[in-house]
Amino acid sequence: MPVGEGLRRVAAIDLGTNSTHLLIASVDPQLRTFQVLLAEKSTTRLGERDPDTGDLSPEAMERARLALRHCRELASSHDVEEIVCVATSAMREAPNGVAFLEEVERDFGLKTEVISGPEEARLIYLGVLSGMDFAEQPHYILDIGGGSTELILADAGDARALTSSRVGAVRLQRDFIRQEPLDRKRVQFLRAFIQGSMEPAVEKVRRRLEPDETPVLVATSGTAMAAAALLAVDRPELNGRLHGAEFSRAELDALVQRVLSLTPEERRALPGINARRAEIIVPGLLVLQQAMEMLGASHFVISDRALREGLIIDWMLRHDLIVDRFVYQGEIRRRTVMHHASKYGVSITRAERIAAFALDLWDQTRGSLHQAPESSRQLLWAAAMVHRCGLRINTSAYHKHSWYLVQNGELLGYSHSEQRVIASLARYHRKSLPKKRHESWNLLSQEEKTLVERLSLLLRLAVAMDRRPGGAVKTVVASCTSKQLKLQLEPIDVGDDLSLELWSLQTCSPMIQSAAGLSLRSELLRSRQPLAV
Repeated sequence: MPVGEGLRRVAAIDLGTNSTHLLIASVDPQLRTFQVLLAEKSTTRLGERDPDTGDLSPEAMERARLALRHCRELASSHDVEEIVCVATSAMREAPNGVAFLEEVERDFGLKTEVISGPEEARLIYLGVLSGMDFAEQPHYILDIGGGSTELILADAGDARALTSSRVGAVRLQRDFIRQEPLDRKRVQFLRAFIQGSMEPAVEKVRRRLEPDETPVLVATSGTAMAAAALLAVDRPELNGRLHGAEFSRAELDALVQRVLSLTPEERRALPGINARRAEIIVPGLLVLQQAMEMLGASHFVISDRALREGLIIDWMLRHDLIVDRFVYQGEIRRRTVMHHASKYGVSITRAERIAAFALDLWDQTRGSLHQAPESSRQLLWAAAMVHRCGLRINTSAYHKHSWYLVQNGELLGYSHSEQRVIASLARYHRKSLPKKRHESWNLLSQEEKTLVERLSLLLRLAVAMDRRPGGAVKTVVASCTSKQLKLQLEPIDVGDDLSLELWSLQTCSPMIQSAAGLSLRSELLRSRQPLAV
């Protein structure tokens, strides 16, 4: 997001057990959303503490100092109004942690709050909430850190249970792994230890479930992202986009089996993860696998938002930029689409007018022109709002640019499949119909193609009815038989014959005939006198 009037910048720093994360965000008070301007990570390994005293080691503190100085300088260069800095598990437990943070505040002006396990879980919940649509279904959120694992039960209305267990990838590696690859007995021991450590948390979230509820498992942060990166190697359709991707327990089991047999050197050669993550991936994967078994989860969904983003949302709440976090979450799809449209200079007024026409057509032709599920209505709305964003790049073939920007953009709250459909609807709202040689078409599943084939016609017609920037059509009445689609347009100005709009609809006629086998007829609603189409 470019710097603009009214935008505010804030930085969040998460001083974790394995890594120090920095996030700099541009907050839009009007849209009540934020965009990430910069995200950086440094491997500081604060969890490698003195084995006798539990103190942070001199080496770990020096790594953290360098990272925090770097974060402070980057935040200052972006002219942020505030830096929110928190420390988690390692700092909670280290006897010399408070003294170290006092030194950091004195040297760098960074005041750092050491947060509790439940508070860490609350912030993770806010972060995930900001980037995922919970709908009406409860969700487990699992965040496997270096020193602790947070397990949360939440829905769109509240976080029902916030838990933190003292089990994490760095802690397990440090305390129990001496020789690799692990032998069978050591693996069995680790599984038992993880189960024992997490049982209270699992029991707590289970008690808060209603009898007929089956939660979705969301996994976030380092271990989950690393597991997803390894699994995504065999999932080219993801195109490297992990947020919202779903993986099965069977896929994870196969990955764990493969990784357990590797030496540390062989793990470092794995694609998708860095050398430091490769060192601690085995215990991290075992925690994820054991948690899935204990929760009875057959799949997990990836969220790339967690504590850092939660700090931004918490800052917005404290500054009255979000009045109600639940309303905020409930409107996530609308906010992210509006943000995307605004980002690329789309006229919101015009986009909303076109979206209204498209939805009217969807409602009036359901069961005749299309048989799309109710959920597709919102996808059509989203496509109508962003279909012109490609104009920011070039007016020539802007529909193709719109496809690229939507396909590769960040539409929070939408699944990968839904985002592909939205992008393709924007792609096919003008010019040619889908063709087998089109990259955008080949990325779609058969179910997605069926949606795009019909709903893109509705968007095409809606755009044709809005040829003037100020708008001329008040309402549209649609009826569809087995042979003909009839559109009756009512003008805003009773003296307007809507000749431009009716001519524009005429250009859609061959597409309607080719795609749906229907002739297209349009006329003024007031006169009922047809004009040639």
